[in-house]
Amino acid sequence: MLGDVDRQQSARQWLALRAPQLPPIRSWDVDNDHIVRPPKGTTHVVLDTPAGLHGKRLDAVLRIADKLLIPLQPSLFDIQATHLFIQALQAHRRSAQISLGLVGMRVKEHTLSNEHLHQYLATLPVPVVAWLRDTQNYVQLAARGLTLWDVAPSRVERDLEQWNPVSEWLTR
Repeated sequence: MLGDVDRQQSARQWLALRAPQLPPIRSWDVDNDHIVRPPKGTTHVVLDTPAGLHGKRLDAVLRIADKLLIPLQPSLFDIQATHLFIQALQAHRRSAQISLGLVGMRVKEHTLSNEHLHQYLATLPVPVVAWLRDTQNYVQLAARGLTLWDVAPSRVERDLEQWNPVSEWLTR
C-alpha cells in the first residue's frame, strides 16, 4: 500500500498514472494534518513523507513505522537536511525501536559530489543500504506510472541489481 503525506503528493500523482492492467498498488487517503494508520489487513506500507519531517507529524509516522529508508542525493543541501533529520530521529524517544537506513540516489560514479557523499555517509551511525545510479530509467518509468519490476528485466537489469540490497534490508 502506498500512502502520501508529502505536500506535493508526488506518490499519489504517480499512482494515478499507473495503468489498470498492471499489478495493483493500493493507496489510502491521508489527511495532510493527520497521519493515520493504514486500513486493516494491510501488511506492507510505503509512506512518502516530506523532507525534514518533524514535530507531531514525525511522532505520528514513527508510531506506525518499523523501518525508515532515507533517500539522499549527492548535493550539499541534501546532505545538510539529512544531517539535521538524522539528529532529530536519534533524539526521538522511539528511535531505538526503528531501523534506519540510507539510500544514495542519483549517484554518478567518479564524480566529486559522489566522493563527498561517501565521505559524509562514513561519518554517520546509520547504514547505507544501497547506491542507486543516476539513470533516465526512473524518469521514463515514473512518467508512465511504472516501476522497474513492471518492464522487461533485461531493460533495467543493472537497476534491479542495485535494488536487491534494499529488498533484503526491508525483509529482515
